[in-house]
Amino acid sequence: MKKGDHKLIQALNRSKVLNKIRTEGPISRIDLAKKNKLSPSTVASAVQELIKEGYVSEIGTGSSSGGRKPILLKFNPDNHYLFAVAITNSVMMLARMNLEARVLQKETHPLTGLQGEAVVERLQSLMDDFMTGQEDLERCVGISITVPGIVSDSQGMVHYNTKLRMTDVPMKRMVEERYGLRTWVENDMNSVVLAERRFGDYAFANLIYISIGDGLGSGILINDHLLRGKHGGAGEFGHTSINRSGIRCECGNVGCLDSYISWIAVYSRIITAIATGRPTLIQEMSGGDYSQIVPSVFKEALRRGDKLARDLNEEVAELLGAAIVNLVNMFNPEALILGGDMAHGNPELLEMVRSYIDRHALPILKEDMVFGLASLGEDEKLMGAASVLLQDLLGFSLTE
Repeated sequence: MKKGDHKLIQALNRSKVLNKIRTEGPISRIDLAKKNKLSPSTVASAVQELIKEGYVSEIGTGSSSGGRKPILLKFNPDNHYLFAVAITNSVMMLARMNLEARVLQKETHPLTGLQGEAVVERLQSLMDDFMTGQEDLERCVGISITVPGIVSDSQGMVHYNTKLRMTDVPMKRMVEERYGLRTWVENDMNSVVLAERRFGDYAFANLIYISIGDGLGSGILINDHLLRGKHGGAGEFGHTSINRSGIRCECGNVGCLDSYISWIAVYSRIITAIATGRPTLIQEMSGGDYSQIVPSVFKEALRRGDKLARDLNEEVAELLGAAIVNLVNMFNPEALILGGDMAHGNPELLEMVRSYIDRHALPILKEDMVFGLASLGEDEKLMGAASVLLQDLLGFSLTE
C-alpha cells in the first residue's frame, strides 16, 4: 500500500469514528469498533488523536455485562470554533460558531449600493474588525463564506453574481492569504440545503430548498450529493425563463423568474401601483417613505387584507408554483422547502403553492412529497456556511 493511500484510509476511519461519537455518544471504544466495523486498535488510535486535539473527551464509565466497565466518549463541539460569513445581495453576516453550527457571536451589516470590488473591500474590512481581539485563533478550524450566484467550491471562486456585479473573484485565495486560515467558499443555497439536511427538520437524501427574497435561488440534493454542475451554477432557479418576450434581466436574458417574483420585483410593482394612484394600505403603513416598504410591511398588509398585497401574492404564488412543478417533475424530490423573506410569515403563499403543486405535478411524483417552510430561522445562512466547513473538515457525512 502506498503511503498516501494509508493516510487517506486513516483519515476516513477517523471521520467515521468522530461521526459516530458525535451522533451516538456517549459511546465506548468497543461499540465504536463494532458499529464502524473497524479493529479495536484502529479505533483506539483514532480516539487518541481526537482526544489530544480536543474534539473528543472521556466522561466516565458505562455499564458492563462482565469485566471492566467501558470508558465513554463524547464529542466536544465547543472546544474549537469557526468563522462563518454569509453574503446576500443586501447584507453581510459574520459569526463565530461552534462545531454544531451554533452561533456564539454575530454581526449583520448592510451592503446597500456596493458592487464588485467594493463588496470584497467591505468583506475584508468587516472581517478585520470582527477578528480583532480573537485571542484563541489556534482553536479556529477555518473560515467558511457563502455567496449567491455561480460559485466554484473547488476553486473557491465566485464566478458570477448579477446583483453584486462580482465576476471571477478568487475569494478563497484572497481570504487565506490575508488571515492564514483555511477557507471554504460555497453558493449560499447549496449551503442552506446542507444545513436543513443536517440540522433542520428535513433529513432527506433527495431535497430541494428554494429561497424567495431579494433574489431567487435553489439548492438541490440528489442521493445526498449536492448538484453543483460543471462551474458551480446548478440551481440558478431565478434565471429560468418564463416569458421569452418579457422583462430584461440583469443576467442579460429576458423573462427570468427572478424578474417577476423576487422581493425586488414585487417592490417595483408596489411602487408602480402607488404612483398610478391605486389605493393600498402599504402606502399608509410606510408613511409615504418608499424606503420603508420592506417584506414585513408587505406581509402585514396581507394580514390586514390589502387588495394590492393579496393580488401580488397570488401572482407570485402562481408563477412560483408553476416553476416548482417543473422541479418536482424533473428531480422527484422527497421534500421541497420554501424559505426567504417572502415565504416566512406568509402562510397564504405556502398554501397557494402547495395547492398548485397538488393540481399540476405528476401524480406519482408529488405522492408523499413533503412540502414545507424552511426550519432553521434567521441564522439559516450562517448555519449553511458552517455546514459546508463541518462536512468537509470533520467528515460530517450526510448519510449516517
